[in-house]
Amino acid sequence: MGTVGLEGPRQRVLGIPKISRESPSAAASLAESSAAIVFSFAAVACAAHLLFAGRYGYFRDELYYAACGEHLAWGYVDHAPLIALIARVTRALLGDSLYALRILPALSAAAKIIVTAWMVRELGGRRFAQILTATCVLFAPIYLTFDSFLSMNAFEPIFWMLCAAIFMRIVRGGDERLWVLGGFVAGLGFLNKHSMAFFCAAMFLGILLTPERRVLRSRWFWIGASFALLLMLPNILWEARHGWPTIEILRIVRQIKNAPVTPLQFILQQALLIHPLETPVWLSGLGFFFFARDGRQFRALGWAYLVVMTDLILLKGKIYYLAPIYPMLLAAGAVQIDAWVRQRDWPWLKPAIVVPIIIGGLIAAPLAMPILPVEKAVTYTKFWDVEKVQVEKMPLSDLPQFFGDMFGWQTQAAAVARVYHSLPPADRAKTGILAWNFGQAGAIDYFGPALGLPKAISGHNNYYLWGTHGASGEVMIAFGVPLEKLQESWGSVVQVDVIQSPYAIPEETGLPVYICRQPMRSFRESWPLFHWLG
Repeated sequence: MGTVGLEGPRQRVLGIPKISRESPSAAASLAESSAAIVFSFAAVACAAHLLFAGRYGYFRDELYYAACGEHLAWGYVDHAPLIALIARVTRALLGDSLYALRILPALSAAAKIIVTAWMVRELGGRRFAQILTATCVLFAPIYLTFDSFLSMNAFEPIFWMLCAAIFMRIVRGGDERLWVLGGFVAGLGFLNKHSMAFFCAAMFLGILLTPERRVLRSRWFWIGASFALLLMLPNILWEARHGWPTIEILRIVRQIKNAPVTPLQFILQQALLIHPLETPVWLSGLGFFFFARDGRQFRALGWAYLVVMTDLILLKGKIYYLAPIYPMLLAAGAVQIDAWVRQRDWPWLKPAIVVPIIIGGLIAAPLAMPILPVEKAVTYTKFWDVEKVQVEKMPLSDLPQFFGDMFGWQTQAAAVARVYHSLPPADRAKTGILAWNFGQAGAIDYFGPALGLPKAISGHNNYYLWGTHGASGEVMIAFGVPLEKLQESWGSVVQVDVIQSPYAIPEETGLPVYICRQPMRSFRESWPLFHWLG
């Protein structure tokens, strides 16, 4: 990634041998080899995700984001706006294939390694620290999951860690105008996912709690903060105009959807997300920020971790909400371990540390991303009893929820198309398609054009804001919708099919398909009955 050119009083930032002892040619050689290592790991990460991108099917959220991309706005009731723009641009440039949707998430896997390597460099790390950090990021199960499909989560750690890396650079004497870049990254990160605000607030509090509060005297800090707020403002105004729906959704999800965990369970399950064998590395990083003499100037990052973790525990967030912050701990821990190994002159420890992480990562990888054929994945996940780590309160199929949500969507669209085309032409002209949730509606919108279907209607989350598309309700094909809801609005509700998807999550298989006729009122009047958030 580059040599750590520390000079003067900072030559022994971590108590490791001074880099000045090396000749310029040796330093240049080290920089070149480190860069080659980092980019090799990044290439492997990207290639691995692309290799398995088409193993299963489209993920529920991918279909929803694609639908949001057809309705670009400064906000959506359940997520920030950037992912919709990413989906829109990806489809416009690359098409609708799984590989097209998942190219940018695969590239984000590479970007995580590169950004973390930058932090290693800022912390004074050498080649082994680069190797250890890259290994940890590459094989962390939660990042393997994040980067295997299109979602905000794939990009979230990049925005958080770019801000951390910029902070490291500035406190080490970098140009204070970098705060403007930090503001841009923070603002864009907020437009990617609102959790960026938690990290920024935690960073600010961490700065206040340490001597690095001196940076608050810089006008560039406040210019950067103002720039971030300017980027966030359109989405904040959208939220205010629509009654802060994202806050309401988070409240509902926290109450009825998130799997309950105690504070201790929340903390202990972090080891499973990042991988138990990597836990000593990130714990070393946390210790470095708080207890190492050379970590004092970066202590705000340690406080940021504790603040975000405390916030998520108090707000009953999902266990993976803390995942974007770990690369900086892995970077610091790798530097600390590298210095410890070299001080003892035990080179044999390097492979002894890295090889088990690689082996453990390879074992965990089929649990985190779609690598195995589905039948073998069922057996493998049962063997490891992954159901014990559940982030949402919902029944599980033979597959973990993450994999199960990649099955059934094309089956749903095909079944609805068969019913639709079985109708007389005069009926088809006035038929709407009513889906219960955004995954079902997204499947119709994504696969429907090739099947000759009209756009879906749904009252779930942002679909409700997109309305009824002018449907009269005279003839409606409904699937997944509770029967009692339909009987409140139509006098004739006839079941004509059942959609079976054996590997889908339980709520997406065994779905009855109804043809509804004889509306009791105009569909516009019935429309609020189908509205729900969650």
